[in-house]
Amino acid sequence: MVNNQHMNNESLLQVKCFLLDMDGTFNLGDEIIDGSLYFIETLNELGIDYLFLTNNSSKHRGIYAEKITRLGLPTVEEKVFTAGEATALYLAKEHPSASVYVVGTPALEEEFREHGFQLEENDPQLVVLGFDTTLTYQKLWKLCDFVRAGLPYIATHPDFNCPTETGYMPDIGAMIAFVRAATGREPDLVVGKPNRMIVDAVAQKYGLPIEEMAMVGDRLYTDIALGQTSGITTCLVLSGETTSEDLASSPFQPTYTFSNLGAIADWLRAHKSK
Repeated sequence: MVNNQHMNNESLLQVKCFLLDMDGTFNLGDEIIDGSLYFIETLNELGIDYLFLTNNSSKHRGIYAEKITRLGLPTVEEKVFTAGEATALYLAKEHPSASVYVVGTPALEEEFREHGFQLEENDPQLVVLGFDTTLTYQKLWKLCDFVRAGLPYIATHPDFNCPTETGYMPDIGAMIAFVRAATGREPDLVVGKPNRMIVDAVAQKYGLPIEEMAMVGDRLYTDIALGQTSGITTCLVLSGETTSEDLASSPFQPTYTFSNLGAIADWLRAHKSK
C-alpha cells in the first residue's frame, strides 16, 4: 500500500540508486524483514542500484557486509556506508591527523585509525561520540570532562533508539542527552541522517547525483527528514519504528509511504512496465 504525499512527477521512477536504511527497514536484528530480498531481486532485474546507508556507527562497514551476507544477501563492504565512515571522512578533510578521543566500539575506533587519526585518551584535540555498545561510566565521565573543557564535540548521528527483533535498544541520542545534562553542551556537529552531509558524502564517494537517489527508511526524524535537508526523494516504510499515527502528526513527511520494501518492489514493477 502506497500513500503518495507528494507525487512530484513520480520522482521514484527517476531513481537510479536506492539508499537503504538497515535496522527496521531491511532487517530487524538477525531477521530479514519480509519482502526485503524480493526488493533487491526487483532492483537487480530493473537495473537499479542500491547502497545500505545506516546511522548505526557501532560496526564497521565490513561487519555489516558480513551480516547482510549471513542473512541471505551476498554483499561486499563497498555496498555499505555508515555514519561512522562519513564522520571519519569529514574529519579527515577538516582536521587531518588530529588526535581524537573516540567514545565508540572497537570497530569505530578502527574506522578512525584507517582514516589516519591518532586515538588519544588524555589530551585529544577533539572528541567523537558514536553509538557505543561497549560504553562504560569511565568513558562518559572522561567525555564530559573534555566537552566541558570546550573541545570540539562531534556525534556520528542523532538516533534515540535502535530497533531490534525484541523491541528497542538505547542509541546515541540517549548518550547525547546524558552529556547535555552533565555539561550543558550539545554536539557541535551531528554527521549522520538527517544532516545532508551524509548524502553529500555518498554522492562524492560513489559519483551519484542527489536527484537520482532515494532514501528508504523507517524513521521520520532521520531517514525522512533528509528530504527537507537535502531535497532527496524519500520513502517511508512502516516495518520499523514509525506507525501511521506517528506519520500523521510529524513535520517530516515522506515523498512516498509503503508497508515494507516488498511493497516498493511491487510499485516499481507496476510502474516501470507502463
